[in-house]
Amino acid sequence: MTDERPAPAAGLRERKKRRTRDALLRAALLLFVEQGYERTTVDEITETVEVSQRTFFRYFANKEEVAFAVQDLVESHFLAALAARPAGEPPLEAMRGAVLAAWDTLDEALSEVVPVDLYMRSYRLIESTPALLAVHLRRSTEMEERIARLIAGREGLDLDADPRPRVAVAAFCGVMRVTGRLWGQGEDVSVTAIRRMTEAYLDQIGPALATDWRSPE
Repeated sequence: MTDERPAPAAGLRERKKRRTRDALLRAALLLFVEQGYERTTVDEITETVEVSQRTFFRYFANKEEVAFAVQDLVESHFLAALAARPAGEPPLEAMRGAVLAAWDTLDEALSEVVPVDLYMRSYRLIESTPALLAVHLRRSTEMEERIARLIAGREGLDLDADPRPRVAVAAFCGVMRVTGRLWGQGEDVSVTAIRRMTEAYLDQIGPALATDWRSPE
């Protein structure tokens, strides 16, 4: 009879690799927020974790990749929340509900990798570091397309034939960029602060698109 149980050694190796990657990620983000992205070297990151440069490059291609590694998790967390929204929910309501749900469960999504407060500080760093902000804007464009395709799929639309999914996503992501920038300029870098601002601004999409902003006399 063949023993189909997983080899314990293989499982231990994978856990060790995950611990090493997470340790490098935490060390890098801490150094980035404490002394700046540009000033931090790969040598400093590896010295903090007591591993070689070769080990670092086994997990990350460069500093940029490690700077956005947690952001990748956050974006996947949002997309999963959006995919889980009720099928009959209108697109903007679905995106609003998904992003608020994602903020509410962020700690659960990230706790095994990095503390949430460290992620929030690193996100603020991205907003204030020109080299990272340029990458962030490029990534945001790619993320918008992924969201638009998800929305089109939910609505049973051909994304290349119907512009509405991209228009709706552009409005939503525009609000997200504004709130991220304003939050980054403030003193409160908590999840609660950005969630509250995000909700308030998203609630203004409808009024902002109204034909007449003037109050009746």
